Amino acid sequence: MSAPRIPTHITVSALLRRVNDAGGMAVVLARGDADAGAVLMLASERGQGVRALERGVDASGRQTLIVTGIVGDSAAADTRATTEYWQRRRATDPDLWVIELDIAHVERFAAQILGFD
Repeated sequence: MSAPRIPTHITVSALLRRVNDAGGMAVVLARGDADAGAVLMLASERGQGVRALERGVDASGRQTLIVTGIVGDSAAADTRATTEYWQRRRATDPDLWVIELDIAHVERFAAQILGFD
């Protein structure tokens, strides 16, 4: 039997607060299921190098962050590509939360909140 998981809305709230408190920008683009929705993080630093991060399992079976897509390299040129990417994902999974995080070392913040560090 596995340990109970923290509801998704609490995890998302903690991640957004942590990033914003550290001087970054974090916003919810789409709300999913409050208790068990997956979270798609659109991560960048100063709007550059947008990549999609999600909770996943590595080769050894441990939970970790995985890059599920490289959306783009420039904020202006890739706004449309980023939006199309997460909207396609939401079309197949309406329980999916989509959050945008813009801060240096975003993986560190996400790993701390998701309990991977």
